[in-house]
Amino acid sequence: MEQGLDKAIAEAIEAARTSMTAGFGGPFGAAVLKDGKVISIAANSVLRDHDPSAHAEVNAIRKAGQVLGTHDLGGCILYATGYPCPMCLSAIIWANIDTVYFGCEAWEAERIGFRDDFIYRFIEAKRNDAHVLKLVQMGHQECRALYAAYEKMEKTLY
Repeated sequence: MEQGLDKAIAEAIEAARTSMTAGFGGPFGAAVLKDGKVISIAANSVLRDHDPSAHAEVNAIRKAGQVLGTHDLGGCILYATGYPCPMCLSAIIWANIDTVYFGCEAWEAERIGFRDDFIYRFIEAKRNDAHVLKLVQMGHQECRALYAAYEKMEKTLY
């Protein structure tokens, strides 16, 4: 195990333990490193912030973006106490993070009451279960026109 990995996962675990003990969120911590240097450390703060998106990985990505002054975290590595949930995995991909090291599997989070693995199964099955989430398409033509207008702007995608 690399020295940076040892330090990063240890700091992510400590951030998670602190947040968890304070009642801010679950046992989730994350660290973002670039060139072997710790850029940000964060923990889950869903309960404290009243924000369901305040997962450790998202919080760490937000902090790293601020520190580095960019939304593009290409070349960065993320260390997390758990396998990223679908939201966090999406944020990691959007941020262009290259590699994720994680401690526990999604099924292990499910065993202690978290829905990560359930959401993965929901997505994989392309479910439309109104008991969980109702997905209804509307305004397709108008939204497609909006997309077309953006495409004509020839913006650099992020």
